[in-house]
Amino acid sequence: MDSKKEQFSQIYDQYIEKIYRFVYLKVNSREIAEDITSHVFMRGWESYQNNQEIKNFSAFLYQIARNNVVDHYREKGRTKTISPDFIPETADSRVNLHENAVLNADVELVKSALQNIKKDYQDVIIWHYLEDMPTVEISQILDKPEGTVRVMLHRGLKMLQNELKDTV
Repeated sequence: MDSKKEQFSQIYDQYIEKIYRFVYLKVNSREIAEDITSHVFMRGWESYQNNQEIKNFSAFLYQIARNNVVDHYREKGRTKTISPDFIPETADSRVNLHENAVLNADVELVKSALQNIKKDYQDVIIWHYLEDMPTVEISQILDKPEGTVRVMLHRGLKMLQNELKDTV
């Protein structure tokens, strides 16, 4: 196996679960999340193979994932219309306002659903998925075993998923 394939294989192993989770929280469907995630890594591989300079693989892959999620909702016609009065000003003028509105709508759904689950589960989900905090660090904060934190994450995600199903 050549070194480019080996290097990208390591990148894939490092980010596959994170990208999948991010996409799954956005689309709330395993099949669609799997499809989008595979497109993310195909695009990442094409760029990597073509010697495109990629300084931050995490940011690069998340940006591809965000764009693919937006494209998915555009194709399906399921985007929510949001009044321009409610779109926050963006610091970067290159950011697409439509894309920003779709992402903000998704964030509001997740925030609303998070408010309906137990606080301990909210905290674990936010720390792990939004703050990218490892379970070891969360277990230290909560003074609980790491296995307990993993179970809390799993249960919290199930609760969040059920809340999101009720709101969609």
